[in-house]
Amino acid sequence: MRLLKTVFHPDISPVDISPASELKLIERHAARAIVVRGDNILLLYTQRYHDYSLPGGGIDEGEDEIAGLIRELKEETGAEGVRNVKAFARYDEYRPWYKPDADIIHMISHCYVCEIDEELGETAFESHEVSNGMTPKWMNIYEAIAHNEAEIANSDKKGLSIERETFMLRVIAEELVVVKGLIRV
Repeated sequence: MRLLKTVFHPDISPVDISPASELKLIERHAARAIVVRGDNILLLYTQRYHDYSLPGGGIDEGEDEIAGLIRELKEETGAEGVRNVKAFARYDEYRPWYKPDADIIHMISHCYVCEIDEELGETAFESHEVSNGMTPKWMNIYEAIAHNEAEIANSDKKGLSIERETFMLRVIAEELVVVKGLIRV
């Protein structure tokens, strides 16, 4: 899978992840879904951060990326009939970790394009997703990008993932969105 970008949180530098560093690093893999219909995309709106993101999340131990993608997509959006799953791109991040088992997390987001059935079923959000006010929503991709860009520029409550999500939405719009019957390339 092609690597689109590697990002370091402002509090982390490449030296912090070098073999000479005494900081403890953990690695976490996530699978994120790209479901596009015309210029609409299936996203998650998070009320707490007032932003839009791709559905997906952490891959469980012993679970492969595709199984994790299907599970996360079903839990977060109620999607059924996930099919035609194709690798799209990867986005890597190094961020401070908030748990005592490590200092830095290397988050590796594996993004896949897929199709789903027309109707969304019931979601099965985790408690933190419910408390953050997450809801699935079909959204015009250009409106979602503009919304997230405004949040990045103006909000002091933005979450850590908005930069990744907005970057990915721009790439998706450029490479995958159908405009007036033509696929942009």
